[in-house]
Parts: sequence; structure tokens; C-alpha cells
Amino acid sequence: MRARYSKYILNFKQASGTSRGVLHTKETYFLQLIDGERTGVGECAVFRGLSADDRPDYEEKLKWLCDNINLNQVYLLNELAEFPSIQFGLEQALLSIQSKEKFVLFPSNFTNSKDSIQINGLIWMGDKGFMKEQIEAKIKAGFSTIKMKIGAIDFETELDLLKSIRANFSSEEITLRVDANGAFSPSEALEKLKRLSNFNIHSIEQPIKQGLVYEMAELCLKSPLPIALDEELIGAFDVTKKEKLLQTINPQFIILKPSLVGGFNGSEQWINIAKKQHIDWWITSALESNVGLNAIAQWTYTLQNKLPQGLGTGSLFTNNIESPLEVNQGCLHYNNTKKWYFKIF
Repeated sequence: MRARYSKYILNFKQASGTSRGVLHTKETYFLQLIDGERTGVGECAVFRGLSADDRPDYEEKLKWLCDNINLNQVYLLNELAEFPSIQFGLEQALLSIQSKEKFVLFPSNFTNSKDSIQINGLIWMGDKGFMKEQIEAKIKAGFSTIKMKIGAIDFETELDLLKSIRANFSSEEITLRVDANGAFSPSEALEKLKRLSNFNIHSIEQPIKQGLVYEMAELCLKSPLPIALDEELIGAFDVTKKEKLLQTINPQFIILKPSLVGGFNGSEQWINIAKKQHIDWWITSALESNVGLNAIAQWTYTLQNKLPQGLGTGSLFTNNIESPLEVNQGCLHYNNTKKWYFKIF
């Protein structure tokens, strides 16, 4: 078997704001396996500025993988422990090359177009007018769960936006999630969570920066609304470290991005630990192209988690890979009457 990789730059349709800054492009890599007539493909979706594997030797590790692709698969995945997005790309490519259809990694009612996955509608940061416009568009498009990124503009303005949603839609009609991406300081976080709780918020993701373990634990204990760990999980490679982290913080939810936490295997390890501690969870994509999003969605469907998932990022890019993935009425569908168009290699 041979392997090769190719770098690909995804271009956002419009600049997307987070508390870390504005995104215009997203770098990713495609890994291809070749074995005679069979080929497989996976996406190594490094997230610059966020991934634990955002390192100068990233491409060097990809080259190492290609040079050593015929070594034992368990050994390869272990050697890639500090490169979770490459682990994920390899997992996908191995499933792909073994599949009857290159992009059907987990055959199910989802890939047969008989069922769909409920997802949240994502609201990017921006000025009040832009965010209000997005909210109205998501509600009109049939989303019953909306996730709003907060922490980049004035907090009072963000509260006004949430207030305007609740003035028109009850928590039974629209579920609200917010994602602070670590924007709050520990000293102000609890007061802000109290104010947010007035709007029947389902949960808040990562209210303070990752790494403040004891501050986060105290916040989870005192918070009037449920807290979901997101960035906090990044860089915890060892199972003992994962267990200790969740035991110490004891959040209400964890959010799993396979590209950032070691693919399917890494995510399932987190899920098993969380279940033991009665911590709920859901799956989110991390700005992958449709290749990675497709893999995450198919795997997510097999888990049968009834919460809305965070898989609505496929329409963000002007040059995404054409695929059967479609969003309709707040759900992600796999329309198998549509074909893949993947011409990278």
C-alpha cells in the first residue's frame, strides 16, 4: 500500500468571527491510500491556533506516515498520539479503502437517505445587525436549536440579541446554546452566567480559557446554567489525564471534535469516561471540508445521541468538496442521489 497527502486551503464565503479573531481561510490536508485498484481518502484537518498538533513539524509527521504506511495500524495510531487530526485522517482513509463506496464509511439509514441528524444552527460573531440577520435566517430555515458565539462584541449587545429571541420564541420553541470560546475572565464569569441564565440557555461552551482547571471546576459547581467543556479537552492524550480532568471539573457536558481529540477512537474514549461520570455529550465538526464532515456525521449517526449535534459547517466555504451532504429543516441529510466530486489528487 502507498500513501500521499495534499494540502488544501478552504475559503470562507464571508469572514467568520470568533473570540480569537476573524477567519478568512482554513488550512486542511487530504491523505490518500492506494492499494492496487483501490483507493481511500481521509482529511487531516489541522486547526491553526487551536489544535494541539498545530506544530512546525506537522507536514514532517504527515510525510513520516506516508513513508511508514505499511507498519501495524495500531502502532501508527499510537505514534500519532500528539497529532490528533492526522490520527483522524488515517482512521478515515483506512475505512475508506476497505469500503465498497469510498465515502461511505459507516453504512446506515443515514447514508441510505432514510434518516437524518438534528443539528444546531451556528451564529457567527459580528456586529448586532449581522448576528440578528443570521438568527432570523436560521429560524426561517427550520432550526429549533441555535448556537450563538459570544464574547467578541459588547456583552450587553449579546444579551439584547438573546432577549430579542426569547421575546418571540420560548425555550420549548427554540433551544439556545452559547459558545464563549474562553472569552470570560474567571473573576467575571459567574456573574455573566447568572445574567445569561435569564434567557433559558441550554448550555454555555467553554466560558473561561482552557487550562484553568480549578477555576472551571468551581464555575461548574456554582453555575446557574449547564457548562460544556470544549477546548478544555484538547491536548489531553492520556486516558488517566482525561479521567482526572473530568473528575476534577465535573462539567454537565463535553463537546467532542474528532479532529481535535484523536478521531473516532479518541472521541469514544472520552465518551466512555463521561458516561461513567454521568456527563452528557455531543459531537461537533471543526471546520473540516465535506470529506471530514461526512466521516464525522456518519460516525455520529451510529452513536444515536438524541441531542442536536454541531455538524452544520459544510456550507461555509466557497470551494468545499461537492458532496451528498445537505442541510434541510435543521437536520443534516445524506442525499445519495447526489455524487461526490473529489479531484484533489
